[in-house]
Amino acid sequence: MLQQLSVKNFAIISSLELEFQKGMTVLTGETGAGKSIIIDAVGLLTGGRGSSDFIRQGASKCTLEGLFALPEHPELAVLLDEQGIDQEENVLILQRDIFTSGKNICRVNGRIITIAMLRKIGEFLVDIHGQNEHQELMNSERHLGMLDDFGDNELHKIKLTYTTAYQEYRQLEKKVRNLQNNEKAFAQRIDMLQFQSNEIAEAKLQLGEEEALIDERNKLANFQKIADALAGSYEAINSEESSSLDNIAYAMNELATIEMLDPDYQSISETVQNGYYQLQEASADLARHLGQLELDENRLDEVENRLELIRQLKRKYGESVAAVLSYYEEITEELAENGLLDGKADELEQILVEKQQQVEKIGNQLSAIRKKAAATLEKSILDELKGLYMERTLFEVRFLEQPEVVLTEDGLDKVEFYITTNPGEPLKPLVKVASGGELSRVMLALKTIFSKTQGITSIVFDEVDTGVSGRVAQAIADKIYQISSESQVLCITHLPQVAAVADYQYFISKEIIADRTETRVIMLSGEERTKEIARMLAGSEITPLTMEHAKELLNMAQKEKR
Repeated sequence: MLQQLSVKNFAIISSLELEFQKGMTVLTGETGAGKSIIIDAVGLLTGGRGSSDFIRQGASKCTLEGLFALPEHPELAVLLDEQGIDQEENVLILQRDIFTSGKNICRVNGRIITIAMLRKIGEFLVDIHGQNEHQELMNSERHLGMLDDFGDNELHKIKLTYTTAYQEYRQLEKKVRNLQNNEKAFAQRIDMLQFQSNEIAEAKLQLGEEEALIDERNKLANFQKIADALAGSYEAINSEESSSLDNIAYAMNELATIEMLDPDYQSISETVQNGYYQLQEASADLARHLGQLELDENRLDEVENRLELIRQLKRKYGESVAAVLSYYEEITEELAENGLLDGKADELEQILVEKQQQVEKIGNQLSAIRKKAAATLEKSILDELKGLYMERTLFEVRFLEQPEVVLTEDGLDKVEFYITTNPGEPLKPLVKVASGGELSRVMLALKTIFSKTQGITSIVFDEVDTGVSGRVAQAIADKIYQISSESQVLCITHLPQVAAVADYQYFISKEIIADRTETRVIMLSGEERTKEIARMLAGSEITPLTMEHAKELLNMAQKEKR
């Protein structure tokens, strides 16, 4: 349920804040005052298509914000959880900013989401119906979806089963057709992947191998330089003629005789001692490395060849050994998958035929359940139309015959609504025979039925009562009020009968402030509401008689509601 709406710099609205209650609320006022602008704001707030044209002249952006009571709907709860949207306080605060640059920023409970996600969430909150909704009835392609919306859990469950099976069938069909149409290209790719896989596998690459080989190559390439440096260093330290260690040992012993005489002498003596022992260690390391030093002239060629192989593989398959190995895993997986398909086109075609038969079987089950739902929908619509003074109407959900079975995403059926409002006349497609006023009533009948099953918390009617008057207008008023017992209803109307049955009434007007047009909204009650009903009855001139008529209309509405 929509509890609060805040609008800033939207069309001719500079700033507006409204509160809404349960039940039925009507918005009335002169044509062009901005009633539909408020409904447009609700539509955009719940994910409708918007543009910078909605921004008030001179502003850099418009801001729409709405506070909704959180509906108890499992699918919505899952959707909000997936988006990380907090649900602890059982409210949803939707906000949408539209900038002159065309950028949109959408938030739900402070979390930024996409417009597409806002639209998904909005579908659980508000259902907006305007005069253009009649066009939905006039599009026979939508009739099957309306029937499915009316269906019970059994229908929804079997339709989900069908949809899953149909998608699997289409995926398999695509794979088979690709295999049939591209057998040569498929075979060439498999050969290429097999060659690449073998080439990488035979190389037996190891992570870190290239770095180790480069280090080894550097040592092998500089063997003589390393040998000379090691030998020269060892000779300098351990020369028989002038051993550096012997000389340092002599100095160390001499300093040891005087180190107790002065702290400085002791420091120098310790430094020389440390140097002596470090040189002893270095001498031992030099001797060990010299003993291990051995030139393998063939090993350098082996290392160079191995590095060249790695370089070639990197040039073909990746920038590093790790990238080459990653690519190897990818093509191995693809080969494993395609290995199941290779040479099995006939087998797959047979599986496809079996899958098609399975989909047809589920589709026939769906059709049978749909026909039961259609019979119930027909009866429900006729019952609702009786209350709208269309008691002689005949209505039928007709399943159209098709020359052959055609699998579609929605099943095997093609459905169209047929109607006749004149006794003795044959039923004809609704899209060809219904007038504007009749369409309004058929749509209202559908919405009365659906409001009990869809669980939408707020329903908006934007002048759906256009083209009717008299007792039909009163019947429509009663029907809209009936819907408000199941869902909150916001309704724009020019009919006094509809306005009179509402629980709350807002009056929308325009005024000029500082040479700018502003939309003004006030809640009507008491005498003010009576005057507005009288204006809707009589037009510009309100007489005592029209005031009495307005009071009578309001009193009758209250009695009827009680």
